[in-house]
Amino acid sequence: MNEDKLKQLSGKAIVTDDPDFEEKYMDMAAQLSLENVDKGGGPFAAVIVRNGDIIATGVNSVTVINDPTAHAEVMAIRNACSSLDNFKLTDCIVYSSCEPCPMCLSALYWAGVKKIFYGNTKEDADAIDFSDKFIYEELDRAPIDRHLKSIRVDSRKTIKAFQRWAAKPDKIEY
Repeated sequence: MNEDKLKQLSGKAIVTDDPDFEEKYMDMAAQLSLENVDKGGGPFAAVIVRNGDIIATGVNSVTVINDPTAHAEVMAIRNACSSLDNFKLTDCIVYSSCEPCPMCLSALYWAGVKKIFYGNTKEDADAIDFSDKFIYEELDRAPIDRHLKSIRVDSRKTIKAFQRWAAKPDKIEY
């Protein structure tokens, strides 16, 4: 870890004048991330708010529950969707202690959140050895050229589920 680099990065705060921003929710995400470190989890937390109500929170639980997808934002999304009994988080605002990684950002898009406010940057995370740089680089490569080879095979069998879905009149689109 490069502590000098982290000190340089963490001092560059952005003050928002966005009308949706409420500092108390960012403070909550910061506090949850601190508490999570003390409990053995990663230094990340997220709070999901809708119309001034806290819908759910989540903390990085990757090492606690042995699930590589248990990032703070993903855990918060799971909790919020369960609480709302809906897979869409329309009109929800996310307060995250750190800029979401590619997986979490994708999940936030899929969930349909309205906005994301975050504290630490991906560069801050990189400074403490939480780097997503390799994923961004991999996404720019052709699937066959990635370190994790992605190889397309004959889809005559797998396409049948797509055809059935396309023809289904009562499907729930997402």
